[in-house]
Amino acid sequence: MSSQPQRASRTDPMPAPGVPRPGFARWLSQSNDVTSVFLAAGQNPDLINLAGGLPEPALWPVDELAELAAEAVRNHPVEALAYGPIPGLPALRDLIAARFSTPTLRLGRENVLITTSGMQALELVGKVLLEPGATMIAAQSPAYLGALDAWRPRDPEYRPMRLEDAGFDPVTALAGAQFAYTVPNFSNPSGRLVPLAQRQALVDAAHQTGTWLIEDDPYGVLYYEGTPLPRLLDLSGARKPGTYDGPVVYMGTLSKELTPGLRIGWIIAAPEMIGALAAAKQGSDMCSSGLGQMIALRAFERDIPGRILPDILATYRSRRDALCAAMHEHLGAHLEWQHPSGGMFVWARARDPRLDTDRLLAHALAHGVCISPSSVFDPEGLDRGAMRINFTLNAPERLAEGVRRLASAIQATLAERS
Repeated sequence: MSSQPQRASRTDPMPAPGVPRPGFARWLSQSNDVTSVFLAAGQNPDLINLAGGLPEPALWPVDELAELAAEAVRNHPVEALAYGPIPGLPALRDLIAARFSTPTLRLGRENVLITTSGMQALELVGKVLLEPGATMIAAQSPAYLGALDAWRPRDPEYRPMRLEDAGFDPVTALAGAQFAYTVPNFSNPSGRLVPLAQRQALVDAAHQTGTWLIEDDPYGVLYYEGTPLPRLLDLSGARKPGTYDGPVVYMGTLSKELTPGLRIGWIIAAPEMIGALAAAKQGSDMCSSGLGQMIALRAFERDIPGRILPDILATYRSRRDALCAAMHEHLGAHLEWQHPSGGMFVWARARDPRLDTDRLLAHALAHGVCISPSSVFDPEGLDRGAMRINFTLNAPERLAEGVRRLASAIQATLAERS
């Protein structure tokens, strides 16, 4: 007899040739591909990318970050390389709490959750607050496409909040919504700075209605003129002394003030919300990168973000001015826009209703420039008359060339419609 073990016979049937596999989830067919387009644009040196919200790599403190990474691995291998606590490293949570505390806003570790970037913060909020197909989001309009993507699998309904409209009533807007979503500092995509009176009205409405109020703040350090306005979180905390337990859910990130590759963000909220979000995070990534958290902790302790901020502001201010000057020269007949006082974007609307910016994107790519069409910032995908243009990634001369190419693409788009 053979000494070789007998193979067990296979009893499960093999699929017959040509039998289709189960299909993908329905929401995938509704997702946008613009984000992947502008991220891929960075791999083509001949394409001028005006689409993404991308920082300037030359501003990153590469040598200091390399030293911090080496120190973290060498001196704190367990914190940097092992699995960590789901809510984040305690020392970093304590630092964030202290950094955002004010005389009227008292924060502790229980108010802070460390996230894997600001995008995870958005996804976690959707997990804990949205029942698929059965909940309403009141969203500042136009809305950040990353937020729309994060919540798309939950199939929510949207109630647009156009804060600039004279008749906007925040109580009516928030009432009955599961949460309201705002980017008050230089909104993505519009670049709009929500004024103090409207901030206070939104906070008052959240306290009155009980609706959670999401304050997404990736651009809060990017003020090029004026004094920074109070955060919604600050205004909410001032209403009641003690450890914060109000309705504002604040989201921050290191992506714009240090570097996006660390993928470190945070949520500040009432302890009950932090507990729910931590439970959702357990099923998402279990814990954020310990190495990234250690680098972030030491960077804050050494005030690296504060030291590099003046160079960031000077660089981006000059690029904003260069973009707007080139737009006045080449695009004034086609577009209208406002000069933003901070952030990363100019929101431009077509003067001619025939200019469909979805179609413009195809012509723009053919002319060697990439922009973000307005349809991806509209939950219903109906707005095709505007575009978001980024100014932080490219030097002034490249911005000017990108605008010239965009002008040619607009002319080609209008000629096609004619």
